[in-house]
Amino acid sequence: VQLQAFGGGLVQAGGSLRLSCAASGGTFRRYTMAWFRRAPGKEREFVASHKWDGAVKRYQDSVKGRFTVSRDNAANIAYLQMNSLKPEDTAVYYCAAGAGVIVSSMATSAAYDYWGQGTLVTVFS
Repeated sequence: VQLQAFGGGLVQAGGSLRLSCAASGGTFRRYTMAWFRRAPGKEREFVASHKWDGAVKRYQDSVKGRFTVSRDNAANIAYLQMNSLKPEDTAVYYCAAGAGVIVSSMATSAAYDYWGQGTLVTVFS
């Protein structure tokens, strides 16, 4: 499975961006999709994830109520809608896909088999 993340950019605090992750080369609907990010000088961290049918979603506490994950299984695309952005959201965002990810591991990077190249989000105040 190849993943390509795009949609990052420069945005003022309080603004919105929607990231997309296009998948190819696999059966998209089989995979749990996730978003992680790495801020400058920090470790990679979990942002959000969702099961293939969207029935189970997980969010990092700091993005709850601001970020929303969704997916279009017919188009093989996953989305991360980011609202009310803050400067601390500045990071490179990565999408990831994993097969057979159990619910308790949805926030764990090791659970994901495939990773996109990352897209930079910069939020200025």
